[in-house]
Amino acid sequence: MADEFKVDLSQLDSFGRVLKQSITDLEEARSALSAVGADQIGTPRLDEACETFQNRWKYGTGQLKDMIKAVDEGVEKTALSYRRFEDNLSQALKKMEETNAANTGGK
Repeated sequence: MADEFKVDLSQLDSFGRVLKQSITDLEEARSALSAVGADQIGTPRLDEACETFQNRWKYGTGQLKDMIKAVDEGVEKTALSYRRFEDNLSQALKKMEETNAANTGGK
């Protein structure tokens, strides 16, 4: 049964790093896009369309950033919970082993 349910904590940690990097990447992309002024692109119509896109992109990346942060927090809490569970289980098993050894005279 234990083989059917496994949690790879290193994979959870890796996933958390990927999530954090995606936030950085989004911020860098938005920053690069905002560095180009709407009046630098071309015709007034194109400039207006680009400015509208930048405003929507800013809003959208803000929403994505909030969602990614929430998922990342959940991943961190999950990993911490599993680490605590493993530590507690290990301590409980050691205590049972010590109690058993004491009751059987170490046999």
